[in-house]
Amino acid sequence: MKEIKIGLIGLGFMGTTHFGIYQALPGVRVAALADIDPVKLSGDISAVSGNIGEGSGSKLDLTGIACYSDPFRLIAEADVDAVDICVPTPWHRELALAACAAGKHLFVEKPLCLNEEELREISAAVKAAGVFFNVGLCVRMWPEYLHARELYASGAVGRVRSANFRRLSPSVDGNAWENWFMTEARSKGALLDLHLHDADQVRCFFGRPKRVTSFGVRGVVSDHAIDHVVTSYDFGDGAMIVAEGGWAAAKGVPFEMSFQIICEKATIKLDAGGYHIYWNDGRVESPQVVDEKLPTGWHQELNYFVKCLAENTPPVAYQTLESIADSHRIVFAEEKSVDSGKTVEVDYV
Repeated sequence: MKEIKIGLIGLGFMGTTHFGIYQALPGVRVAALADIDPVKLSGDISAVSGNIGEGSGSKLDLTGIACYSDPFRLIAEADVDAVDICVPTPWHRELALAACAAGKHLFVEKPLCLNEEELREISAAVKAAGVFFNVGLCVRMWPEYLHARELYASGAVGRVRSANFRRLSPSVDGNAWENWFMTEARSKGALLDLHLHDADQVRCFFGRPKRVTSFGVRGVVSDHAIDHVVTSYDFGDGAMIVAEGGWAAAKGVPFEMSFQIICEKATIKLDAGGYHIYWNDGRVESPQVVDEKLPTGWHQELNYFVKCLAENTPPVAYQTLESIADSHRIVFAEEKSVDSGKTVEVDYV
């Protein structure tokens, strides 16, 4: 298997997390790095923090890695097979377009973009370039979510009656470069940067909702972004599907990612108590679904992407351009619903 060389752009929480994962994967090497912060580019990431899990420690060993203060120079000059973009969302578009123009395979952290216009432009560039492309919708590969989706898709638990997905974070105020999460124009708040994961899960489990009804609050911890949202998804079949996401809680509140899916024959549940399947006949199953070598969705998604690169197999097994676009458009519709106070049809054009 050929060695896969990665050009990693951005050394914030996700960038340093990706760095550590790549360095542990066999046959993969981070060959180039880019960041505008000279401190991080020296390997000192002691100031990096996140709201879940851990990054790569306080010091990176950058021996043998080409380092760039200009990410466009990395894309143009570095000898890499793929570019991994982990910078704030407003810069995803221009870096993704540059990578496509250079013929580099591309992994972009979520959210892919801020609006419909950028979504169309990036999608067109990826198609025209013919490069391999994935987005960091890591919950698609998170072990418990993946197992639950496969179980539901098998038909073993019957049709869904109601489902609730929750992703609740302590405040991320002060957690990132220039506090960009707290700026509505840069992050679109918890709605896009956090809640997107569960809107995406709704789409992955049940398909395309016809319309959304969303309630949200702006400016709780940010300047004017939607910091907390609750959405009901209408599939036209009577099932009650709801997702809630927010990052307005106090700093000390534990991060929560959970779901409860009530179906005809069983209830599938993930919470702080673990992952369980409660069958209507009284049986309770607690599947052990975590791979110790690849324990998180971050590990799984990056391992899958580089495996596809090594085998020259398009990475479409768990996400396609269409499905990525669908989930972003669902969230764009949720924003319209919050601001209008009305139910909004989802436009999948």
